[in-house]
Amino acid sequence: MYHQAITSGLVHRAEVLAAFSYALDLTEGQPQGHSVRSCWIGMQVGRTLGLRSSELDDLYYTVMLKDLGCSSNAARICELYDADDRAFKSGYKTVGTSLAATLHFVFSRTARGKPFRDRAVAIGNILVNGRDIAQELILSRCTRGADIARSLRFPEAVSQGIYHLDEHWDGSGRPDRLRGDRIPLYSQIALLAQIAEVFHAHAGPVASLDELKRRSGVWLDPALVGAFEDSARRGGIWETLTSPLLEAKVLALAPAHGDILADDDYLDAIAAAFGEVIDAKSPFTSGHSRRVADFASSIGAAMGLAPRRLGLLRRAAFLHDVGKLGVSSSVLEKPAGLNDSEWVEMRGHAEMTRAILGQIGALNELADLAAAHHERLDGTGYPRRLTGDEIPLETRIITACDFYDALTADRPYRAAMARPDALAIMRQNVGSAIDPDCFGLLEQITKD
Repeated sequence: MYHQAITSGLVHRAEVLAAFSYALDLTEGQPQGHSVRSCWIGMQVGRTLGLRSSELDDLYYTVMLKDLGCSSNAARICELYDADDRAFKSGYKTVGTSLAATLHFVFSRTARGKPFRDRAVAIGNILVNGRDIAQELILSRCTRGADIARSLRFPEAVSQGIYHLDEHWDGSGRPDRLRGDRIPLYSQIALLAQIAEVFHAHAGPVASLDELKRRSGVWLDPALVGAFEDSARRGGIWETLTSPLLEAKVLALAPAHGDILADDDYLDAIAAAFGEVIDAKSPFTSGHSRRVADFASSIGAAMGLAPRRLGLLRRAAFLHDVGKLGVSSSVLEKPAGLNDSEWVEMRGHAEMTRAILGQIGALNELADLAAAHHERLDGTGYPRRLTGDEIPLETRIITACDFYDALTADRPYRAAMARPDALAIMRQNVGSAIDPDCFGLLEQITKD
């Protein structure tokens, strides 16, 4: 992905978003680079339509961030359909527009492999409440995505483009049942780009074009489908989608004024926004990243860390679980113990955190700090089995705060613990998993 060094304190916003779009692709169950490839398609359509430079800028960010709210419905999908949310989302995107195709997909995937009675109950709920369920899932996703785009300081046109991604040309979409030209143009192009990319990845260029034609006049504006066909006829669009130069070409299309000062306020805003994306993955982690960041900041300040290190610590704490966006909600929400393969998936989130953060020049130095939060002083942690002083101080602080917040919040397998009980459990792990100094300060800052 885009990995550039920062010069003169500047960072290209597109670089940051492209790397985080990798995390969003994981959450949607899409192959790596889905959002980047969709952005390439969308920009070709925008150029064919003759959009102004400022409009292309907003379109670029809308398509790149179209899935910004995708984590907010992951747990609900897992609950309603008793299925792996990532696989369900991925498969659903390849379903046609007919009601029969939709029902066949939903019924074949709901509680698959479970006893007949469980399947019957789940499918019955969908039959009775299907419309309300669809509205709930899409509204949650669209609202959260638009709100996070605002917190990242994007124009309102970008937020609205994300909010209305699932509207359809014939008025059958959601969340507001907008029809025709009432749907923001950026939303229309982003939806077309998404469909084109998914079907291209699934079955190639011919299948992609055929699917766009099938949805023309139903989901999609026929004029936009025509614009895409014009782009494809000019050549290069399909070849670029599979080219190793794709990412460089997409970055070259980014807004020319996209370089912004990578100051503490902006980097904090990025970390906080994606902390929200992470925590929205599960109802049991709501507010977790912010609480860990707040606890960690207090401990770091009490230790007298310099302002720069405090900033790194806070941002690493916000982002320590970003790799969980690639973990199925069926694993995150499981009320019982995990089996061996589920543990492998869960533990993989630490390396995934390193992979995501390591792609962003402005946040690169956070990668190891955040990814090591499950290491233990005695060397029995993961992913690298670091020991003692091999674990950075900032990471040891995050580990203690993460441990405490996990115990004092509800989890699928148990209720939240009271502070004394949580500290008693942690005390048993001081010296082996938890740094003594970090634990002592955590006790102090949680007294009130």
